[in-house]
Amino acid sequence: WKEAKQNWVAYVMVAPYMIIFAMFTIVPVFLSIFMSFTDFNMLEMPNMVWMKNYVTLFFDDDIFLIAIKNTFIFAVIVGPSSYLMSFLVAWFINELPPKIRSLVTLVFYAPSISGQVYLIWGTLFSSDSYGWANAWLSKLGFIDEPINWFKDEKYVMPLCIVVSLWMSLGTSFLAFIAGLQGIDSAQYEAGAVDGVRNRWQELYYIPLPNMKPQLMFGAIMSITGSFGFGAVVDALAGFPSVNYCAHTIVHHLSDYGGQRYEIGYSSAIAVVLFLIMVGANMLVKKIIARLGT
Repeated sequence: WKEAKQNWVAYVMVAPYMIIFAMFTIVPVFLSIFMSFTDFNMLEMPNMVWMKNYVTLFFDDDIFLIAIKNTFIFAVIVGPSSYLMSFLVAWFINELPPKIRSLVTLVFYAPSISGQVYLIWGTLFSSDSYGWANAWLSKLGFIDEPINWFKDEKYVMPLCIVVSLWMSLGTSFLAFIAGLQGIDSAQYEAGAVDGVRNRWQELYYIPLPNMKPQLMFGAIMSITGSFGFGAVVDALAGFPSVNYCAHTIVHHLSDYGGQRYEIGYSSAIAVVLFLIMVGANMLVKKIIARLGT
């Protein structure tokens, strides 16, 4: 308290952000946890049902179990792959001359912010004979009839994963480039003197220990993106996807919260997703803490 009084100016400057953060992040989280124990439907006063929503989720909601399976498949494939790909591409770009580096960075970053991504992939895998994939497969003699790519459950999830990976070079990618740019060149010279024999050793002993904040930030962004996977499926395969083959926890949450207005039940779904993401973040934090040690 004494220290707070001595630095009251700093607390006053931070207060606006903390108030807004509390109102729009902390309070909603606790409110969602409370609502998950109720049957609130936005029309009637909520009644406490305690663990009923969670029991229903895990023991009486087959679609939710499918959503959990699909979410973990997406997260396990897209999360680590996009994270590793972002770092390796950033490492490669960092070796280029400054002018070329800026251009290549824009080329790799553009898909993550372009509004035409879904149009491109939708045209590429269009279900009629005019789709590029169908046209070439038919021309080469591999198929006799056009494949309805985003209505066939064999293809929906793999295609959505590929599109998500293609769009994954986003904010974490830029953070990695910034982290690599901030490393003092003298450390590389010292590493060469101390016996670093190849680029992989150099990567492990110099960039990785220096980039722990950027690596942690990138990991959080990758985890958030992989577990929050949903927009790609909605844009390409519609909602819901055929036979729920690409249905995720986010879709289930949107269904019950945004369309059925079963706020209590959707809050329970949100809490489960929140706990999964917190657990994943803690695991990644422990792994990154060991890098370069």
